[in-house]
Amino acid sequence: MTELKGRRYWVVGASEGLGLAVAEALAGEGARLVLSARSQERLDRVAAGMPGAPEIVPLDVADAAAVRRAAAEVGEIDGLVFVAGVYWPMAAAEWDAQQAEAMADVNFCGAVRVLGQVVPAMAKRGRGHVVLTGSLTGYRGLPGSIGYTASKAGIMSLAECMACDLAGSGVKVQLVNPGFIRTRLTDRNKFAMPFIMEPEQAAAIVLRHMKRGGFRRDFPRGFSLVFRLGRALPDALWTRLFGARRS
Repeated sequence: MTELKGRRYWVVGASEGLGLAVAEALAGEGARLVLSARSQERLDRVAAGMPGAPEIVPLDVADAAAVRRAAAEVGEIDGLVFVAGVYWPMAAAEWDAQQAEAMADVNFCGAVRVLGQVVPAMAKRGRGHVVLTGSLTGYRGLPGSIGYTASKAGIMSLAECMACDLAGSGVKVQLVNPGFIRTRLTDRNKFAMPFIMEPEQAAAIVLRHMKRGGFRRDFPRGFSLVFRLGRALPDALWTRLFGARRS
């Protein structure tokens, strides 16, 4: 069981949605928080409503120099929760290069930048806790998700590599793969979103996973089976089942 009370956690992507809900859940456990997101104004509002006087460090994870400065300002931490992300629904035939690059740059490369400033110090100390946010969609390619699905698949692979490298080091690596969560980003979807969860519901699952240990948590559990079992299907069958339909 991981003790959270009194531990210093840096939550990156804490101004809204799942990141905000996770930060609130951690504050409720008595963790000492450093909150980062791009908007100083949003972070100030968030911190004002939380116990424990969280520290505020505005950060754009797409800016490598800003990440280095933020990490230096934050200093030594016990844990990092990376929840920052952007999303636009996008099909390959309607490719928007700027948006696709932003999803790759924030969702995946942003995590790489932040981890590069945090993980070596944790490994040297022989203790630390890293939580990365993947997605059920990262298990298998889906139509209309160019950019987002690939970026989340990258996060999931990255977490697996880190877990192997850091096994026995004292640095715990965890991965959470949620399904649909009701946020400003999923409001852009024009399709039905089965088993959609409120951010607070999802954050409660993330918090339990952080406390109990284990590497991976896919949720909702029943919905996640579609994606996990889908990895075993032949490529031609998967494409036939989920490929875009054209008249």
